[in-house]
Amino acid sequence: MSTAPASATRASTEWADRRRRGPTAVAEARERAARLRDAAAGLKALLDRPLASYYLVLGCTLLLLAVGLMMVLSTSTAYDLDNGAPPYSMFEKQLLGALAGLVIMWLAAKAPPRVFRALAYPLLLASLLGLALVLLFGPVVQGVQRWLIVGGNEVQPSEFAKLALVVWGADLLARKDRLGQLTDWRHLLVPLLPGAALMCLLVMIGKDLGTTFLLLVIFMALLWIIGAPGKLLVSMLGLLVFALGMLVAVHSYEWTRLVGFLSSQSSTNCVSMTCYQLAQGKDALGSGGWFGVGLGASTAKWGWLPLAYADFIFAVVGEELGLVGAICVVALYGALAFAGLRIARRVPDTFSRLAAGSITVWLITQAAVNMGAVLGLLPITGVPLPLISAGVSSLIATLAALGMLLSFARTEPGAAQALAAARPGVLRRLLGWLGVARPRR
Repeated sequence: MSTAPASATRASTEWADRRRRGPTAVAEARERAARLRDAAAGLKALLDRPLASYYLVLGCTLLLLAVGLMMVLSTSTAYDLDNGAPPYSMFEKQLLGALAGLVIMWLAAKAPPRVFRALAYPLLLASLLGLALVLLFGPVVQGVQRWLIVGGNEVQPSEFAKLALVVWGADLLARKDRLGQLTDWRHLLVPLLPGAALMCLLVMIGKDLGTTFLLLVIFMALLWIIGAPGKLLVSMLGLLVFALGMLVAVHSYEWTRLVGFLSSQSSTNCVSMTCYQLAQGKDALGSGGWFGVGLGASTAKWGWLPLAYADFIFAVVGEELGLVGAICVVALYGALAFAGLRIARRVPDTFSRLAAGSITVWLITQAAVNMGAVLGLLPITGVPLPLISAGVSSLIATLAALGMLLSFARTEPGAAQALAAARPGVLRRLLGWLGVARPRR
């Protein structure tokens, strides 16, 4: 007997089944498409609410801070035990810094933008003084000079210099814009360029390439947001690249890091300490798999990965929380970037727009540079991962900047009406404590 008739019968039966199921499959596809459209419409409606930016910044900040405290607890405990320090000593400092930073963020969230403008010049002068004191009295650690010892604790004035440049630069350009002076390119650059250059010079003398780069990023962000001509932006960008190149060429510390990064791209010429750190960071990331080895179960932090609690903490995040955890951290930074740029677009005054945009560009660039270095895509610059790496000065400065973003979010169109129309209750009282709304009596 031939099998051809049987095959033809099966094919005919399958074709008939597909024909009968065709309308059903089309209906199911249309239903799924409709559900996706409804979900997208619901998300858009949620984001269109006046206080959506506020909640998004607050939520991302608290989640990243929680992840950071967990990872500092995990990595610093190993470092303390390896170096004979009291257990949890670094974590205790980070926890106290987080509490102080949250108080500052709460106060900043409740303050109107005019308070920040009043602090512009005092912050600038205090930052310049702090950077000068570092060069005069700060200890040299591994060839760099970044810290002051105050009461037995390390303070890094360059972290607060970034916030000072944001506030001072935004206030300066907002005043010039109100006076109609920004049509002349000289008013765009003077005194903004000399002030930023002086700040960068003091940081460069201390051999801090990462912070110098971030200060230049803030300077460029201010010019871009205010609407500087394209030719001026390109000229400034070329000048800044030249300055960074000269810094790398003159200082052997940065040159060693650049050579280590380039040699890490070749497995046959990987002998420097920088290259070793990059290799260990990649191994830690790769060993985490999809879901990680478990919180606190990292092996790289036990002396294998240098600075696992600071510059390379993202490698331990990937090892302990896996690819899924690392992607969640990246997604939180992405949501923070979206919220910050949304605030900069919606706020009514020039100062808030400049400050919100510059803060967002600063924090997201810093996160990208840190994670890019861990992944081996960028040279190591020594900048911390915002809200996650150990470092009290960086944490407090970051939380203060995010508090400013929360304050700007309260000035978005419709925010005041939304606060006035909110119903009383436990949630409203909690939001009142956070500075979003005042509880009704």
